[in-house]
Amino acid sequence: MTADASIYRSDRLAAAYAFSRPPVHRHVAARLSQRLPGDHRVDTALDIGCGAGVSTAVLVPLARRLVGVEPCAPMLKYAAAVAPGARFLVGRAEALPFSPSAFDLVTAAGSLNYADIERSLSEAARVMSRHGLFVPYDFSGGRRLRDDAGLEVWYAGFRSRFPSPPGYSLDLQAVGYRTHGLTLVGYERFEVAIMMSSTTYTDYILGDTGVERAIADGQSVSNIRRYCKEGITAIFEGGTREVIFEVEIAYAQKEPRADPSET
Repeated sequence: MTADASIYRSDRLAAAYAFSRPPVHRHVAARLSQRLPGDHRVDTALDIGCGAGVSTAVLVPLARRLVGVEPCAPMLKYAAAVAPGARFLVGRAEALPFSPSAFDLVTAAGSLNYADIERSLSEAARVMSRHGLFVPYDFSGGRRLRDDAGLEVWYAGFRSRFPSPPGYSLDLQAVGYRTHGLTLVGYERFEVAIMMSSTTYTDYILGDTGVERAIADGQSVSNIRRYCKEGITAIFEGGTREVIFEVEIAYAQKEPRADPSET
């Protein structure tokens, strides 16, 4: 079961993802860059399911040519402003509109969860160059503070009130890379601490998909904001706190065999 991507056909979520998401992606890019050869830069890179373009923007220093692909066109409303060094197209992970072996780096930030995983892996392998790198990754919601249970308790109540859409879970280590000519060559989990205030955290949490579904069901944004702000303000105590995000990254390469498209 995969998650329903139709919830992202939303101008409100496009703005939230473009301007209110915490800068976790840049930490992923820093680790990813260490796996790139030479000057830690490739000729071509593709970001599958790029959303509002934030995950694409962090790849600009890592690629001479960069493309983001997103199946929900409204999410691309601000992408050109978020990542002016990239090109953006509407397209699906299961049918990438590119030639074989077109990209040296292919990333997918929390997007395979919304796609047919087998078809998406096949397409990712097809568009990768012989020595290319495929990097699917994801990170948790910011649901806890360091050494303080207050936010975790509040978040549990928030999630009960605004449940995530079903079908999102995906084990990045267990997907069938080898079936599609890929080899899992690395996997890592780590924590990222982002300094946030009650205001920035409230803006971030209002971009949650559970909130978006509640709004679609008739709840008002102002009432939801009021509920969130009342709980969050006391926890942040008028200052900034370290919010912890749990990140996982997988690294896969093409298996060392002849690529017919390059012969």
